[in-house]
Amino acid sequence: MLPLVYHQNYSCDFAEDHRFVMSKFRRLYDTLLKRGLIDANQANVFTPAMGSLEDYAIAHSANYLQNLLGNHICPKEWRRVGLPWSQGLVDRTLTAPNGTLLTARLALQHGIACHLAGGTHHAHRDFGSGFCMINDLAYTALKILETKELSRVLIFDCDVHQGDGSATILSGKPGVFTCSIHCEKNFPFRKAQSDLDVGLAFNMEDDDYIDIVDSTLKKLLREFQPDLVLYDAGVDVWEHDELGKLNISWKGIEDRDRLVIETCLKQGIPIATVIGGGYDKDHERLAQRHAIVIEQAHALINK
Repeated sequence: MLPLVYHQNYSCDFAEDHRFVMSKFRRLYDTLLKRGLIDANQANVFTPAMGSLEDYAIAHSANYLQNLLGNHICPKEWRRVGLPWSQGLVDRTLTAPNGTLLTARLALQHGIACHLAGGTHHAHRDFGSGFCMINDLAYTALKILETKELSRVLIFDCDVHQGDGSATILSGKPGVFTCSIHCEKNFPFRKAQSDLDVGLAFNMEDDDYIDIVDSTLKKLLREFQPDLVLYDAGVDVWEHDELGKLNISWKGIEDRDRLVIETCLKQGIPIATVIGGGYDKDHERLAQRHAIVIEQAHALINK
């Protein structure tokens, strides 16, 4: 079965009416369980270990990490994160990036693996932002290059918001290429510079969007020739997402995820997926949106 990565601490105690739906990780797990994508004995579910500050120092400053752990970040800086500090939040924040790293390593073994979290691409080296505190994509890329498990990693980020933290942390780093396909006039309003940024116009619809994703991915696979793709399958591109500003249908997200996964698999390039952003007052519907990438992966490996 499709390898999945999950930890029960991903959904910590949290206000249900907050814009960030902390329960979505548990709800996503339950959705996959009900749909039979999780083995009855959970044999295809892998649990990451909590990371240490020493682990994450490869992507973040030691001072920032210490302040994050001890709740010593100044209020002005903490407001950029947009989440209430708690020990549960810290525990999940120290666990989820290792989940993306584990997903990447499983993808190298099996060709594909999916993380039921991840995509915290707004976290910068010395500050958090936009609900993100530790950048799992940058951390995973740097760690897997440091250990020489491979030599070229492509971060293919299709969240509706630019992966600004990934861009700044990984700027100039050999062996990693950052690509962000996002709504141009959306958060963050001061953009960073990825290796490739593709800014989309307000209200873009399915056909134009899929064409851009398709042509961009194929060009990068041909020119960069990555050993691994880290795919941020953000579902905030959906037409009714609260923070999206694009006009991509549910089917459009399905088509995008199938295209990205199938293109990588056909070329024999391992792909690790993370769920990225998604915002919805209907929490069950949000979990079902996040399940799309995993459903598409499952369907493709079982064709």
